[in-house]
This record gives sequence, C-alpha cells and structure tokens, in this order.
Amino acid sequence: MSKYVKDLITKELRRRLAGVDAAVLVNVSRMDGVTSTKLRKELRQKNISLMVVKNSLARRALMGTPLAPMFEGLSGPAAICWGGEDIVSLAKEVFRLAEQKEYEKLELRGGCMEGKRLSLEELKEVSKMPTRQELLARLVSQILGPGARLAAQLLGPASTLAAQLRQKAEPESQTSSEG
Repeated sequence: MSKYVKDLITKELRRRLAGVDAAVLVNVSRMDGVTSTKLRKELRQKNISLMVVKNSLARRALMGTPLAPMFEGLSGPAAICWGGEDIVSLAKEVFRLAEQKEYEKLELRGGCMEGKRLSLEELKEVSKMPTRQELLARLVSQILGPGARLAAQLLGPASTLAAQLRQKAEPESQTSSEG
C-alpha cells in the first residue's frame, strides 16, 4: 500500500472516529460474509457502527485521541464498534450478540473508555452497569419520591378529615330542610 493511500485511510479513520471516546474491540474475521453483514445490520439498528481496521493504520490515525490506548500492543485482526447511547449500552449490545448462537464466531477483545484500555473482564463489568437512561430514571424517582410521599401523607389525613366533616354536615342539612 502506498504512502498516499495510507494517508487517505488514516484521515478517513480520524474523521469517522472524531469525538468518539469509548469503543469496543472485536474480531469478525472468523465469520462468513453473510453473517457479518447481518451483524452489521443489527448493530446499525441500535445506532452502533462496526469497522474493520488494520492495526498499524488505526494506531496512526488514533494517536492523541481517547481511543489510542486500545491499539497499543494489539496484534491480530480487529474491528472497532462504537456508537449507541453510551459505553454501557454499547457493551451490553455487543455481549448480547456474542452470546447468540448465530454470532458464536464473534470474538470480543476488549475496549476503551475515557482514554483507558479495558480488558475483556473489565468490559464485561461495564456491560453489567446501568445505562444512562436507567441512571436518569433512578435519579428522577429519587428526586420525586420524597415529594410524592409527603403529598400522599398530607392528603391522606386531610381527605379523611374532609370526608368526616362532609358526613357530619350532611345529616344537619337534611334535618334542617325537613323542619
């Protein structure tokens, strides 16, 4: 490959991965073309991209980026998965697919998050964490929970008192209208 072509590929890699700070590294080389295409389609539906890269070109393109540690000392075939809502949802989706019989030849190799290289075990731990959406839902429930409980406690006795007052007032209004 000529130096000019390498530079073009390096620039394209840098452009496509600009702003990406978390990714998962996989090996799809043992999969046949049909299965690989189906995998890419499933990932695309979740807004996740998959790109097979040459390690030396990726190392060169990602130098100085948060993804650079992912390719340090890496050997063998590799593909980068990035996208999704966050690294947790990305890791969950890749692990889910790797467990399916159809994609049994998909090999997970690790990843990178916030400039730190993740081993396969660390990536598995990340996949078990709550996603951004789940964390936001928990936060909202914790914020709204005390207020909802207070309102229920205030309304409970107040509604009971109002019902009792209404009950007391009704017989008096009925006796005064009869007389």
